Amino acid sequence: MNILPTIAASKDELEAIFRDLHAHPEIGFTEVRTSGIVAEKLREYGVDEVHTGLGRTGVVGVIRGKGQGNRRVGLRADMDALPIHEATGLDYASTTPGVMHACGHDSHTTMLLGAAKHLAATRDFDGTAVVVFQPAEEGLGGARQMLADGLFDQFPCDEIFGMHNAPNGKPGKVGICKGAAMAGAAFFDINIKGKGSHAARPSDSKDSLIIAASLASELQTILSRNVPAQEVVVLSVTQLHAGSAYNIVPETATLAGTVRYFKDEIYALAAARMQAICDGMAVMHDVEITLELRNVFDVLINDDELSDVYMQAAGDIVGTENLDPNTPPVTGSEDFADMLRVIPGAYCTVGHAGTVGLHNPGYVLDTSVLPVGASVMARVVERRLPLSA
Repeated sequence: MNILPTIAASKDELEAIFRDLHAHPEIGFTEVRTSGIVAEKLREYGVDEVHTGLGRTGVVGVIRGKGQGNRRVGLRADMDALPIHEATGLDYASTTPGVMHACGHDSHTTMLLGAAKHLAATRDFDGTAVVVFQPAEEGLGGARQMLADGLFDQFPCDEIFGMHNAPNGKPGKVGICKGAAMAGAAFFDINIKGKGSHAARPSDSKDSLIIAASLASELQTILSRNVPAQEVVVLSVTQLHAGSAYNIVPETATLAGTVRYFKDEIYALAAARMQAICDGMAVMHDVEITLELRNVFDVLINDDELSDVYMQAAGDIVGTENLDPNTPPVTGSEDFADMLRVIPGAYCTVGHAGTVGLHNPGYVLDTSVLPVGASVMARVVERRLPLSA
């Protein structure tokens, strides 16, 4: 392992930052404390410009290299936590009930701070590094908010790189998937308005609960009977709410869930079938059914050339034997995809010794990954903006 010297010397500091962020998690667009720490650290490290408030709670730092080149490379990390009650028993566990860094965004923030410290201290690159600390990745549209606020208008980048920890039990294993790497995603809400009645006389009702249960099952036929077998789509009903008492047939019911996809045309097919099924069920049962379907993540598409560049930079740190340049696509989603729709770039994973999955109340990050991720991010800037001999 070839951790960059500035980052190796900062190992204890990075651990302390991570533990503090982990103990004080903040949901998307409320990362006031987190962004304050980020801005303070960037100023302490001598970053040339520190800008706050982009995308509500986002932070952007600008670091100029020794050379006078005009190319600009972006590095991005997310900062938000999840509405999960932590069950790890760590001595630095969340102090906020019902909120936890169960996806490791605290580690991503820490890694990018480590990279920024190295780049500001050494400046061994020709051009400019732009470090982007993004709020609200977990389905709240933080990337889109930063873009709407003029992220790349104010801080233009030629390319941008992101990273996610991987609790796969493979410390230092860096992987990437070229092309469509992570699924696009939509969230849906379905509202059913039937007719309530006494539970002893269900014949007087238009039972919204029974209709909701049938609808949850019927939606699965989209995958089995409409989507071509060679395509990948995931449609999950994750919520069903109905009823308020043992002896009342409920008048209303709601369903909610998500659709994951890799091709826009397949998503369009699934969306059309969802609407048709809801309309048909409404006619069949003589009730009102409304469908709200909203895209929240684009398909994350890694640039082929920049994926190779990222792997080369990672190889400098972890060794080529620890690279996996052909990881399969995953049906999870990531709103860094929205930035990659505007600027070419790549997104990799960095493995660590943890094995409890993401978004789990027992998830624990192996902190030895912090200097690894920080070094890989810093190294890709140095490789993409080399100083002239």
